[in-house]
Amino acid sequence: MNDDVIAYHAALAENDKAICELLYKEISRHLPEAENKVWHRHPVWFLEGNPIVGYSKLKDSVRLLFWSGQSFDEPALLPEGSFKAAEARYTEAKQVNKSDLKRWLGKARDIQWDYKNIVKRKGVLERLK
Repeated sequence: MNDDVIAYHAALAENDKAICELLYKEISRHLPEAENKVWHRHPVWFLEGNPIVGYSKLKDSVRLLFWSGQSFDEPALLPEGSFKAAEARYTEAKQVNKSDLKRWLGKARDIQWDYKNIVKRKGVLERLK
């Protein structure tokens, strides 16, 4: 875990920290090839410079966000924003279903929209995989 992620976790309440540490462990285990860093103040994983998954503390929960998640065909992931992102929210670590998370992470690797170049394309997303 890099220093920025350690600092991010250290600033959380114990319950939220437990959720984030579980998510960090599982994401890192199932996407070992992904680059992880704090991006826009939240832990995010990238494949070839493209953001694919991250989490953030919201007022009432921890949000797990998949940038291309609307294309996963997973009813437990809810649409987020105006692009292809989808999310799950947690208030306790025991709510994280590890087998669902593993499946979602596999889909995050296999189904990607090109967020890396969205500014260059003036807001138009193209499917990578």
